[in-house]
Amino acid sequence: MATVTPRTRWSRPVTHPAKVVVLSFAAAIVLGTGLLALPVAARSGRATDPLTALFTATGAVTGGLSIVGTGSWFGPFGEWVVLALIQVGGLGIMTLASVLGLLVSGRLRMPLQLTAQEETGSSAAGHLRSVLLGVAATTFVIELLTGAVLFLRFRLGYGQQAGEALFYGCFHAVSAFNNAGFGLRDDNLVGYANDPWILVPVAVACILGGLGFPVLLELLRRARAHHRGVLARRWSLHTRLTLITYGILLAAGTVYICLLEWGNPATFGPMSWGDKLLNGFFLSTSARTAGFNSVDIGAMEPATLLGISVLMFIGAGSAGTAGGIKVTTFALLGAAIVAEVRGDSQVNVLGRRVPASAVRQALTVALLGLGLILAGMLVLLTVTEASVEAVLVETVSAFGTVGFTTGITGSLPAVCQLVVIALMFVGRLGPITLASALALRERGRRYELPEERPVIG
Repeated sequence: MATVTPRTRWSRPVTHPAKVVVLSFAAAIVLGTGLLALPVAARSGRATDPLTALFTATGAVTGGLSIVGTGSWFGPFGEWVVLALIQVGGLGIMTLASVLGLLVSGRLRMPLQLTAQEETGSSAAGHLRSVLLGVAATTFVIELLTGAVLFLRFRLGYGQQAGEALFYGCFHAVSAFNNAGFGLRDDNLVGYANDPWILVPVAVACILGGLGFPVLLELLRRARAHHRGVLARRWSLHTRLTLITYGILLAAGTVYICLLEWGNPATFGPMSWGDKLLNGFFLSTSARTAGFNSVDIGAMEPATLLGISVLMFIGAGSAGTAGGIKVTTFALLGAAIVAEVRGDSQVNVLGRRVPASAVRQALTVALLGLGLILAGMLVLLTVTEASVEAVLVETVSAFGTVGFTTGITGSLPAVCQLVVIALMFVGRLGPITLASALALRERGRRYELPEERPVIG
């Protein structure tokens, strides 16, 4: 008679969506670190030190900061590794794995369905196959179109060779849609600050990636329905909330940046009024977790850096390639405040009642995000002599997986760089996995405790 060996907690398969996503991203970072540390990856032909390789791999997968120039430090092999890490990190490890698994086997187990749902934001497991394929197709089509426009500009406008222009176009298109902010020049996109044919396509790709896949897929479905003359269903609350909040923050950020930087001789001052508006729009877009910079971030006014930090903390849409606490979280918190001020017993948004559990999750994500940023700032301010505004931008940029820096990233001590790495990793995965864990752990009590109201305010 065969004996059955009981499973220990170490031998049990990892099936919880949050655990699978975290372990998958960690595995990609470890693999990327190993590849970037190889001598063949560096332009100098010498091995990159482990911390630099780890920082770069984490920044590429999460779409965050970097301490070395991608084009100046890494050779062609290293640049392709960075590009692959950006693509895999932006599209989502489990989304990509699930798509490949569907194509090979034609089916998907329930644990992987839950994991892929978490990455794509889909709530309908029955339509998971079409959702995942739609995510992959949407990603590659947008990147292809953006890359084509950039290729033509680099080839015709800057006289680059066809191969170089093609790689430049593809690299920046993938980096833009995945909101990574990695560029091939040491000054990022500062050299193209006066070129709308570079900044506008990059900004549009950043916006599309930042809206989130659920919003993009709903927009595509409505466009197909309109083309066929079919009456489309009502807009979902998530899509309406994302588009409205994103649009308001984008416009407000553009006006705010332009007003404060209009006469700054180190940033917008020497530009024409058209270029000032263009760069205000571009930086407002990029601050939503893309991280491309067309001017020196460190030369901006302190008040501008504060406003940009707020935009970085909020981020963009859920279930997309952006970071931050997400615009829906921010909107729900605002709606909860309005409801409390009015004395309403329920939180209502755009003609819909929001469950109390969603408001609690939004509050939890926001407060934990603030706690992580404050903890990171405390470490950096204690170890370094950097200014408060520089440390604020660095930590919020890391948590929001933006990539903006005032120039202190490369000079940070090793312990501070490890803190920034941790913030990038948690910032890219924390809000997602936390919301998933809260939703999956939700359960009802069989009893209620006595009610007692503390004094508030």
